[in-house]
Amino acid sequence: MGLLTGKTALVTGAARGIGKAIALKFAAEGANVAFTDLVIDENGQATEAELNALGVKAKGYASNAADFAQTEEVVKQVHADFGSIDILVNNAGITKDGLMLRMSEAQWDAVINVNLKSAFNFIHAVVPIMMRQRGGSIINMASVVGVHGNAGQANYAASKAGMIALAKSIAQEMGPRGIRANAIAPGFIETAMTAQLSDEVREEWKKQIPLRRGGQTEDVANTALYLASDLSSYVSGQVIQVDGGMNM
Repeated sequence: MGLLTGKTALVTGAARGIGKAIALKFAAEGANVAFTDLVIDENGQATEAELNALGVKAKGYASNAADFAQTEEVVKQVHADFGSIDILVNNAGITKDGLMLRMSEAQWDAVINVNLKSAFNFIHAVVPIMMRQRGGSIINMASVVGVHGNAGQANYAASKAGMIALAKSIAQEMGPRGIRANAIAPGFIETAMTAQLSDEVREEWKKQIPLRRGGQTEDVANTALYLASDLSSYVSGQVIQVDGGMNM
């Protein structure tokens, strides 16, 4: 018996990277997994196959998380296909970095819509299901820059700070219904995105981290597993920084 046996998880933006690592971790612990991405391409199909190979039910859904109507429809479909939604991980996100003086309205809107509005969309659609089930766990993927800010990432930092405040607000609203909400704030995690940075930049990052290394997607997935499972049944409204001690 895994920690999540009998539960259904919905993970957004999970065809690759941290989202995929979380989906795989949940499946390995017995959860059935529905996941979304903008399109279900070769990456999404490969993720679906890997999940199914773990002996659970898994399916990928093409959906624009920033679109309210699409989100309502995909959640209805997931609920119909799986019968329940016990865990929601709002992981879909993008970056469009730039200094404020050069940032366009389009850059701002795109990041806020994909990162923050998408979380509202999915929580709005999933909460009625969790209320009827009298329980559930909602996990918002934030970032250390949502806690401390970052020059050149005003849009991204604002969206991730919003994810934290959103989780805390939902924790207060939905606690009486047995629904928990928390946020995870990863630091420097080794992903395809960070692999594109120069060695010099990567080494400078590591000097700021007490553990002197970047984190792995597995580190974030382990924290998500804790928050999704009954191990954290009395934990709600919290933000856990997974950053090697970079921001204390």
